[in-house]
Parts: sequence; structure tokens; C-alpha cells
Amino acid sequence: MIKRLLIANRGEIAVRIIAACRELGIRSVAVYSEADATAPHVTASDEAICIGPPPARESYLSIPALVRAAQTRNADAIHPGYGFLSENAAFAAACESAGIVFVGPPAEVIARMGSKVAARKLMQEAGVPVVPGDTPDDQSDEGVRRAIDRVGFPVLVKASAGGGGKGMRRITDPSGVADAIQAARREATGAFGDGTLYVEKLIERPHHVEVQVMADAHGGVVHVFERECSVQRRHQKVIEESPSPAIDSSLRSRITEAAVRAARAAAYRNAGTVEFLVDLSSGDFYFLEMNTRLQVEHPVTELTAGVDLVRAQLLLASGERLPWRQDAIAPRGHAIEARVYAEDPAQGFIPQAGRIAAYREPKMPGLRIDSGVTAGSEVPVFYDPLLAKVIAWAETRDLAIGRLAAALGQFAIEGITTNIAFLRGILEHPAFRAGTMDTGFLDREVASIIGAAPPLPDLPALPALPALSWWDPWSGQTRGRTAPPSAKPSQSRKRVSVEGAQSVAAPMPATVVKVLVKPGDRVAKGDTVIVLEAMKMELPLRAAGDATVKAVHCREGELVQPDAVLVEMD
Repeated sequence: MIKRLLIANRGEIAVRIIAACRELGIRSVAVYSEADATAPHVTASDEAICIGPPPARESYLSIPALVRAAQTRNADAIHPGYGFLSENAAFAAACESAGIVFVGPPAEVIARMGSKVAARKLMQEAGVPVVPGDTPDDQSDEGVRRAIDRVGFPVLVKASAGGGGKGMRRITDPSGVADAIQAARREATGAFGDGTLYVEKLIERPHHVEVQVMADAHGGVVHVFERECSVQRRHQKVIEESPSPAIDSSLRSRITEAAVRAARAAAYRNAGTVEFLVDLSSGDFYFLEMNTRLQVEHPVTELTAGVDLVRAQLLLASGERLPWRQDAIAPRGHAIEARVYAEDPAQGFIPQAGRIAAYREPKMPGLRIDSGVTAGSEVPVFYDPLLAKVIAWAETRDLAIGRLAAALGQFAIEGITTNIAFLRGILEHPAFRAGTMDTGFLDREVASIIGAAPPLPDLPALPALPALSWWDPWSGQTRGRTAPPSAKPSQSRKRVSVEGAQSVAAPMPATVVKVLVKPGDRVAKGDTVIVLEAMKMELPLRAAGDATVKAVHCREGELVQPDAVLVEMD
């Protein structure tokens, strides 16, 4: 059995893994960046170690820092959680080379299934249906453009190493091809370090259904039924549920059998998810990708199947056989999960960063909350804006929806804008209530949902926190500040108020990834002039009207602060 586990992640998933460690008597070692020094996952663990400065590439994405931390604390295993390095074959290989157990599949399996190109080929050979598409050998922009022509509009351009909607762009006509290719490649390179792209036929109005699989090192493979994940915005899941309201028992049998076949073909081990697109008009389904890790939405499976997937992961990584037989797993009732993000739906879902002044979770039967924050927590600009997951279970889908809606109505977070009211609006939408939503539902209905979202309860703010201090084992010094560090601009910014002038300002702390104009350029209303990246999202900033660029006050790669004027225009 694993004795000491280093958790190479942060937030709610780190807290969840720590809880599983306690049940099994495994000592937990948390890692944190300087921005997360007082985060809940740090205080909840048995031990904690700082691995670097706030930017993810210098901390949570640094393989040498994570392996060194595990060796420093004598950890015999590493759990990668989800996101960050969880599907990085090089990280799994580095763990194996260092004699550290990687809680997940072997490096070669991650590489095989992490390449969407290789995975598609393997699935075709295994008899699992795949979405029609094309992977160009020529990875230049022109090579990808020719692949789009071969597949035909509408298409999706996708990152081969991608996941979670990162590095993916929908293209419906030739006018959007150039920008989409460049944005997908830029986002894929930034998120995964790999800009390889492929092209996939866009299936109109499908359902997104995924199957949880578990496999041991002794040849055992089981599925733990399916999850419905069609409620997504820009390919990022927002609400998930199990079982899927869109499929019947016959389709459920076919799709779960295909998932097990896929896992066997991949020589899979540990927890994984096989994702499918389902065309209800024809009854066909297509392999989309395999996530070689634990999913964000794993709690809905745990609640309906009565299993602990994280505990099973640790047992399987320790070399044990699957803890369940296929015929012993039977779902009961219905579970729905809502992801609570620090973002502002009314302002284009711009991610939010800052300090949570007050925090109150709902309490009721049949409710589970996986959270990575509390009152006083700082939400840094450097990471994904997921704050918590609210999961409701009940005997029927209608009852589960009602329970989740009631819970969200009692969930109060102050000091930072969240999407809680927006989530309640989704639950009240007739298409969601009827279970007829497809993957484009949320993008089509977003405006009406925002307009109909019910108000949230008020919660009094808490007093300011005292100064913070912590021991930094890397420097051997005690460090302190009044709050965890935030991004600082590399130069001062002026504000502009010249009658008749326009300006483009940063809506939040962010990194400049693309400057598309220079002084003297003419721009039209709606033209993108700057592309920012914040909390793992790209934010295009556009001209408010026809104008001439007067001055540019930023450069690519620079950190900028809220309200900083980036471009002046006359």
C-alpha cells in the first residue's frame, strides 16, 4: 500500500484526494505555489511544500520541482489530480524513472491516448466508431486549412494534446479559418506545450455522453456507467449528471461496451473516461477522446454507483485488483453536479480574481460540496477559476434538480463575482428540465438564461484578515505578507480621459499573448486589437468603434492589471 502520497495539484481536487488518504491511512503531502500558501488544501494536508512562484509553469507545471518535492518528503507515490500535468506522459515517465508510483495509467498509455490522432487510429482498429476527420502531416496554417477543405464545413479544429475545450475552435465558413487556426494553436501550445492540430467534422446538436472506466494491472476492466455532459459553454462543461436522460437501456449497453473495448485496446490501467458524441436522430455514437485521469465530474458517478473512485485509484496504484465486479455495480437514483466558477456571466464570463470576503455553503440531505476555498481565500489570476462543485443526489432526476436548485439558492459567496445565479437559471430552463439539451444548448440560450437568473442571498462581509506568514522549505526562511502575492505589471499604466478618444483597457489581471495593432493602424468596430490570457482562458479585446491607433502601452508576454489602458485610439 502507498504510504506517503504527494498531491501534484491544488484546489478542490487536492482536498478531495487528501480525504481519501485519511481513510486509507496514507500520509498526504500537499504542494503549493507562493500564491497558494494559505489555501485550504495546504492546511488540510499532513505536510506541505512550496514548489515555486505563482505562474503555473514555474510551479504546478514544473516536473523537476514536483519530483524533487516528492523525493524531499520521501513520498512513494504522486497523484496528479486533473488539469495541470495529469495527462502529461513526460510527468508519468519522470515519476517512474524516479521510482515513484504515478497514480494513473503508464506513460506510454497516456501518450497513446493523449494524442487525439493516435487515439482515433487505435479506436478504429478496435471497432469503436470515430467522428470523421483529418490529421494533416503538414502542420503549417496552410496545411491545416487544406485539411479543413477536405473535411468540409462546419468543422472543429482541435489540439491533438488537448482536453477541456482548450485549443479548440468551431469554424462554419472560410472567413474564420485563419484566426481560428492561430488561436487554437496558440492556446494549445500555452496549455499543453504542443501546438499540433487536427480537424474533425462538426456534428450538429449531439449529446456529449462519457463513460467512466476502471482497470487494474491484472487484466480487469469495468465501466461505472455514463455521465451526461452536454451542458457546456465553449466546450467547457458546466453541469453534469448521471445517468444520462438522453439515452435508453439499449444505447447505454452499446456505449458502455464500446468504452470497455476502448480501455482494453489501450491496455489501460487506473481511472479513465471514454467520451462520446451521441446523435439521437440516428442512434449513432462516436468516440471523441479518452481522458487518462480522474474527471472533475466524478462525484456524480460516486453518488449513483455508491463507489469511491479516488480510493479505488489509490488501491489500483498499489497493485491491487479492482474492488468491484461488473455485475456488482448498479446505479441508484440520480445525481447532478454544478461547477461554481469565479466569473461574471453578465460581462462575457470574464474570470474573476480577488479575495473571498465571506463564504457560506448550503446544508441539506443528499447534498455534497467539493470546495477548494473558504472565507478569506485569495482567488489568484494564475489558475483555473473553479471554486467548488455542488452535487445533489435524489431518487429521481426531477427531485435532484430541485435539490440542486435549492442548494445553489443558499450558497453565498461574497467579495468576488461567481456564476451561481447563472447555474440556477440553467436548472430552470425548460430544455434542461426536459433533458433535451445538446452541446450547443448553452451557447444558444446564454442570453436568456442570464436575463432570467434569480437573485442570490446577501451575506455580510468578514473583517480583514491579519498578516500571513509561512515557512518556505525551499529558501529556509519565514516569509510573510498581508495577502498572497498577485500579478504585478512590469511598468506603470496611465488612464485615458481625452474627449473624443477611445481606449482599450484590461478587464482583470492578465497576460498579453498577442498585440495585433501598432500606432497608425486603422481599426473598425469589433476588430480584435489585443488578446489576453487569464485563468487559463483567452480574452480578445475589441475596438468599440472605427478609429486610428494612437499608442500601444503593452507588449506580448507582459502581465497587466485591471483598468490598465493597453491601446489608445483617436
